Amino acid sequence: MSGAQIVEAEAGVLQLRGVLDHVSAPAVREQGGRLIRQLAQSSCVIDCAAVEKSSSVGLSLLLALMRDAQAAGKQLQVCGLPEDMREIASVSGLLELLPLGN
Repeated sequence: MSGAQIVEAEAGVLQLRGVLDHVSAPAVREQGGRLIRQLAQSSCVIDCAAVEKSSSVGLSLLLALMRDAQAAGKQLQVCGLPEDMREIASVSGLLELLPLGN
């Protein structure tokens, strides 16, 4: 398994990469919260297209990043949600809570 990270791919766009699991999520959570607070834009996108694999931990991470964005007064949108994450979100009733974009 490869590690995970979140990086600012372009202005206002944070890209999640790698394998999201209980080992990688805490560091990504901290890094993502910091990036969200530092963004100059009033809105941001979390692009999940480069997520290789995720358990329900990945959805928990997205919810935490949503709270970080709300606390920072920023609008957040999630795009590129991989099918495995979408299925878990659907089964767990979280699909309606995630601010999904294209």
